[in-house]
Amino acid sequence: APYVPPKQKQVGKSYPDKTIEIFEGMTIRELAKRTGATIVSLQEILMNVGEKIDSEFDPISVDIAELVAMEVGVNVRRLHSDEGATLQPRSPVVTVMGHVDHGKTSLLDALRETSVAAKEAGGITQHLGAFVVSMPSGASITFLDTPGHAAFSAMRARGAAVTDIVVLVVAADDGVMPQTLEAMRHAKAANVPVVVAINKCDKPAADPERVKIQLGSEGLHLEDLGGDVQVVEVSAITKSGLDRLEEALLLQAEMMDLKARIDGPAQAYVVEARLDRGRGPLATAIIKSGTLICGQHIVVGGEWGRIRAIRDMVGKLTESAKPAMPVEIEGLRGLPMAGDDIVVVDSEERARMLSNGRKKKLEKDRLRKVSEERIETQDTSEEASERVELPIIVKADVQGTVQAVTDALRSLNSPQVFVNIVHVGVGPISHSDIDLAQACDACIVGFNIRSPSSSITLAANQANIKLCLHRIIYHLLEEMGNLIVDRAPGTSETQVAGEAEVLGIFELKGRSKSKGPDVKIAGCRVLDGRFTKSSTVRLLRSGEIMFEGSCVSLKREKQDVEAVGKGNDCGLVIQDCDDYRIGDVIQCLEQVKRKPKFISSESGAVRIEC
Repeated sequence: APYVPPKQKQVGKSYPDKTIEIFEGMTIRELAKRTGATIVSLQEILMNVGEKIDSEFDPISVDIAELVAMEVGVNVRRLHSDEGATLQPRSPVVTVMGHVDHGKTSLLDALRETSVAAKEAGGITQHLGAFVVSMPSGASITFLDTPGHAAFSAMRARGAAVTDIVVLVVAADDGVMPQTLEAMRHAKAANVPVVVAINKCDKPAADPERVKIQLGSEGLHLEDLGGDVQVVEVSAITKSGLDRLEEALLLQAEMMDLKARIDGPAQAYVVEARLDRGRGPLATAIIKSGTLICGQHIVVGGEWGRIRAIRDMVGKLTESAKPAMPVEIEGLRGLPMAGDDIVVVDSEERARMLSNGRKKKLEKDRLRKVSEERIETQDTSEEASERVELPIIVKADVQGTVQAVTDALRSLNSPQVFVNIVHVGVGPISHSDIDLAQACDACIVGFNIRSPSSSITLAANQANIKLCLHRIIYHLLEEMGNLIVDRAPGTSETQVAGEAEVLGIFELKGRSKSKGPDVKIAGCRVLDGRFTKSSTVRLLRSGEIMFEGSCVSLKREKQDVEAVGKGNDCGLVIQDCDDYRIGDVIQCLEQVKRKPKFISSESGAVRIEC
């Protein structure tokens, strides 16, 4: 009997850009309606994950609903219900944003009486710092300090997403700058109220009124101009106006009536993640609602773990974390991405299952994105074929910084050099990084990490691998920009190397057959630059190009020469050209390679200009 192949199992259509909302206790029918899949296909998936469902109206847990939705191929957003729970007032989470070097960290120092700015490399913040400040009035406020440099845009957006109030710091002597406007856009996108703090009011050049007019013209409705946005003039150095800033923040929080559920499983967000040598992966998180307890199983993005220890931002161990409290969580199996949400699950098995499902979905999305980019880059032009690749391995101290540095390096892509980030990681440079760099001829960028050991440095030198170690983002981008310029092949351009005027014409007649036919020689004087025998020459008459060809003979005082400088007379013969006239101009042309330029603007943004 002939072989009959089995029927192909029909795979449901994937919707990678579709996002559905899921909640605890939703039914299979409800999930089928939202995902667009059939009830039978969802029941098959449930059987595969080991869940027994008798009816399509049976409720399922939110974790199982997420697993099923990911298997179908849609993105999910969890809805957390506070119905029936007692809501209690909580502290406001305040994010401090603004342009680089406008005094954000100094202002927070003044509020909490410690010096962070002095410890930071170059005096600029390169992390998302979270801490609680207790006010003299007895109230406490959770502050997030965001970096102001152009490269840390994603970290500022993340700060705005988890916050209740944004404090926009503007220097009174500097005014509104690019990152000030960007911070305003982030706050508007997250629908978060803004309180403006005009800093550095103690400086002689301070002009707070000018700043207010600038902010008003940018669409911020200030109280002084009849709006509802509070403005406070402060000075971090002299500590003036801090009590008014505290009052403004507490008034804004009171108007918002901030309350959160204390009981039940916690809902939290990761604002930063780093790898510690002794304690492993650590995640800095802010609790939105509920209580996070030591020993619980959690899933953070694609990673899972059992909470081994919870520390507050001073480093003190605590058994649980309440809403609006920034804590450091220890016990994760891997390093989560900054911005991931933290989900508390019942058991290790459920945590492992959910983590595997999320990892599979992330990998599927990544491969889809890569294939889309490949299709886009197939229609490349002839110029693109000359593009060289610069592979880079990025290592930094925390996850958020890795992201920021990677995005900043990718912004240095140009038509001549393609910046290819082959690997990113948190922690110091290891021997495996050196092996990977050697395999793909990459350079290693280390940001804010400790210096590598002598054995690693020696291995890098022997393999001829470039190590770029920096603590300040400006210096890192400057060095990488210059490296990209060096690697760029450059574009070929024709430029005029010298100009000469024809003063006389000489003709050689009656030459023997062995020497060739008659030739005309142009007697010239070099007016500018220099003439070389190997270059191409151009004959101009009244500004029009009459002929272009190669120089076959160049003589000075009857001697063959390779080059003639400015002010000297010479005789030259252009191949296949005998139409010279006295007064004609002859140009000597040469091919030069023009390299791209590395440009850094005042706002901190960098680019490569070809």
